[in-house]
Amino acid sequence: PAVLYVSKHKYCNTNNLGIRLDKLKEVLDKNNGVVPLPMIKNAKTVDPSDSKSAAVFQLETAMGAAIESFDNSGAIVVDRSRFAPVKTCADLLRVRSDAYDVTEDSRLVLSAECKGQPPVVDLDKKEYKTMSGLDKMLSKGDVPSLKHCKKLTVKGKVALEKGITFKGEVTIVNPTAEWRILKAGVYENQTVELGENSEKL
Repeated sequence: PAVLYVSKHKYCNTNNLGIRLDKLKEVLDKNNGVVPLPMIKNAKTVDPSDSKSAAVFQLETAMGAAIESFDNSGAIVVDRSRFAPVKTCADLLRVRSDAYDVTEDSRLVLSAECKGQPPVVDLDKKEYKTMSGLDKMLSKGDVPSLKHCKKLTVKGKVALEKGITFKGEVTIVNPTAEWRILKAGVYENQTVELGENSEKL
């Protein structure tokens, strides 16, 4: 499809579908004017930042599922050199770090120092489900260095000082109910526990 000619269509990502209009018309005519898409039911809360707010179901469809409605359709695999998905705060922390570079033509690419493998970032889903949690994590400083990090795991309420570098596999744990500060420094292949004696945010 023409949409895949990147010299003409420069802003194409995995949420784009290239469809022949005559084939789309055939599907619409066959299905009373709609493309049959499976319904997805997601359990959520009315207020995403408050896990105690009323439970609801979000009903949605995924456009990518339309591929099954067309004969001889196909998909193109886009590697990480051209695509860095951001669906969670963990994804956002990764792409905001030095594990990614912005090229002169404004493309976001994985740093050469990562050797083709982006760091795995696993943030506590309870504390960092929304941007307010990530903002709190970074409120004392800046995004940490991740270009030499293989995996970062954060459990609990952890605020990062400016000047933190993670290398290898690092786990930061705060078992307390209050936000605790991780001091500036280099953390490499270790687990750090921020207990009652750690500075509060």
